[in-house]
Amino acid sequence: MNEIEMNSPKAKSRRKILARIGLLSLFPFLKLGLFSKKNPVISCAPPPGDGKKETMKVLSQDGKLLEVDVSKVKRIEGKISDEELRKWIKV
Repeated sequence: MNEIEMNSPKAKSRRKILARIGLLSLFPFLKLGLFSKKNPVISCAPPPGDGKKETMKVLSQDGKLLEVDVSKVKRIEGKISDEELRKWIKV
């Protein structure tokens, strides 16, 4: 009986150490699932209806300079010649 009593404190200390190691091994799982912090989503686009519309100046067919919303303008790849511009403008 004397041997059993001597081993029991060692067995208890081992159990405590193994229990502590087991608890420490649970921290990664807790970090992944239970205590995950959601990052706020930040949009990069400007807010709609902020009042600032991008405009550009264009020449109308009757020769007046106008400011037009950029979203309404259809862009053409090439430039027109002076002669084509003169034909297009109505005097």
